[in-house]
Amino acid sequence: MITAGIDCGAKTVKVLILKDGRVIGKSLALAGFDTKAATEQSFNIALRGAGLSKNDIQRIVATGAGRLEAAFLAKEETTEVAADARGAIKLFPSARTVIDVGAEEGRAIKIDRNGKVVDFAVNEKCAAGAGAFMEAMSRALEVPLEELGELTLKSQRAVPMNAQCVVFAESEVVTLIHAKTPKEDISRAIHDAISDRIVSMVRRIGLERDVVLIGGVAKNIGFVNSLNRDLELEVKIPEEPEFVGALGAAILAAE
Repeated sequence: MITAGIDCGAKTVKVLILKDGRVIGKSLALAGFDTKAATEQSFNIALRGAGLSKNDIQRIVATGAGRLEAAFLAKEETTEVAADARGAIKLFPSARTVIDVGAEEGRAIKIDRNGKVVDFAVNEKCAAGAGAFMEAMSRALEVPLEELGELTLKSQRAVPMNAQCVVFAESEVVTLIHAKTPKEDISRAIHDAISDRIVSMVRRIGLERDVVLIGGVAKNIGFVNSLNRDLELEVKIPEEPEFVGALGAAILAAE
């Protein structure tokens, strides 16, 4: 059976194609101002990579904040939580807690051995627990986003950051800069602040091993370092953490 999962996130659209449980095509495109166009583009690239046409796909399931924009392709949809859970358990059968941190939202999910959702918590009221926070802080710190995580590893001391809002946190970063605080220490404070918010959600649903980290922010080594320290364990990270939601959607399509 050939199925496809489409994950329409706030920043990117991910498409993944499965054939009998094996990944045969995938693509990622920036969502931009036209999510529908980005979805079509990503879907067509994934098809070409798999050597297929649209008619070869038997079922398509969409997920993500913009999943309704994929209705012209996907006749069915699922929640981000369900897709994350199913994708994570496929890659890590021992997973019992899934942390997904994307551009504008973070979530913690407790799952059972079958990948069914037991409980979850979502940070949906403020971007301070997501990738958009890092982007805003990198601008305030005048450090490329790609270098922010690496900079954290050079920090010699922890600097508290009390603000729980992007706007106020940016002001706090400016204050730290004026106080001649080293950039690497400020960078660590930024990642520690995001980790603290995410870990509070994990504690709310109950921490259970193994913990899998997915979403684009999983590629940020500074955040991973802070999260491991706060959780007092080492999270498991897939090779391509941004595709796990799309993988879960494709698996659900097959089921």
